[in-house]
Amino acid sequence: MRVLGVDPGLTRCGVGVLEGSPGRRLALVDVGVVRTSPGAEPPERLLALERGLESWLDATAPDVVAIERVFAQHNLHTVMGTAQAAAVAVLAAARRGLPVAWHTPSEVKAAVTGSGRAGKDQVAGMVARVLGLAEPPSPADAADALALAICQAWRGPAMARRAEAFARHTAVATRAAR
Repeated sequence: MRVLGVDPGLTRCGVGVLEGSPGRRLALVDVGVVRTSPGAEPPERLLALERGLESWLDATAPDVVAIERVFAQHNLHTVMGTAQAAAVAVLAAARRGLPVAWHTPSEVKAAVTGSGRAGKDQVAGMVARVLGLAEPPSPADAADALALAICQAWRGPAMARRAEAFARHTAVATRAAR
């Protein structure tokens, strides 16, 4: 399975691609950051972000896109930019018919480090260790994108099976109630 992790941001959007599956060693495909100019107008920035993400999707051909779930912050401006960047990533994936998985920051931290309260340095260090890198990816947005991809590669298949089982159970219970 090839996973594209996206750490959404309007100025710096981290992207990281890896291959692997649960129980097997994960391999880095590519990692980087899509940048937009803070001085540009929002429509221009969103278009630049969309072009950058489309380019990553074309170049790496992932099977699934994992995106960090936007969480509430005190800075509304930051939340809005992050949400807009996440929406651009969802749209780009949807155009290709790719499934999108959402993970909260604490889910990602727990998957990669074993603690949902791990710091950025701990996450980056574990990303490097898991992928066999000499040093953590830089900037932090890139390391966070790879952490999302790792979380999806390790937990995604089990989450999908759980969702399918729940759907089957719900369908059986609905038929029985009729």
